[in-house]
This record gives sequence, C-alpha cells and structure tokens, in this order.
Amino acid sequence: MTDQTSPADTLQDLRRSIDNIDAALVAILAERFRCTKAVGALKARYGMPPADPARESRQIARLRTLAEEAHLDPDFAEKFLNFIIHEVIRHHEAIARQSSDSANT
Repeated sequence: MTDQTSPADTLQDLRRSIDNIDAALVAILAERFRCTKAVGALKARYGMPPADPARESRQIARLRTLAEEAHLDPDFAEKFLNFIIHEVIRHHEAIARQSSDSANT
C-alpha cells in the first residue's frame, strides 16, 4: 500500500501542529508572567531588588540542561530565557515604581 497523502496535505498538517504548539506557548508564557507579576509585587512590597542575578544564573544553567536533554540547541534556549528574564525585570521595575509612587501619595 502506498501513502496517498500529498506533500501539500502533509505540510498543512504540520503547520496545524505548529499553530497549536504556538497557541500553547502563548498560554504558558501568559501563566508564567502571571506568576512573575506576583513575584514582582512581593519584591516591591518588601523592598527587594527587581533582579536576582544568582537565581537567573541558576535558571539559565537549568534550562540549558533541559534543552540538551530535549535535543534543543542550548544556546537558543539561553537566548530565549534571557529575553524572558529581561522582560520580567522590566515588569518588576515598573511594579516597584508604581508601588513607590503609591506609597508617596
């Protein structure tokens, strides 16, 4: 028996899978940012710095290991996490500013 699926159909199926994975990634990132927003609020409330370089280094090392185990380029994984970390720090700084402004009024 021969495979009757055309390359165009196979491509369409693969792209549907990619679209579903992209939707899942967005949902997971949204959940992650909900958690980091709570972390930022806690840090602001207790005067903790927005960034935690030691934690960030541990997370990068951990993600690189996970990437290697998943056969994903660890350099790509590190770049991706660094982007997320910078966004989280930016959000934490904004939360700290808002908290400070509220305390001063």
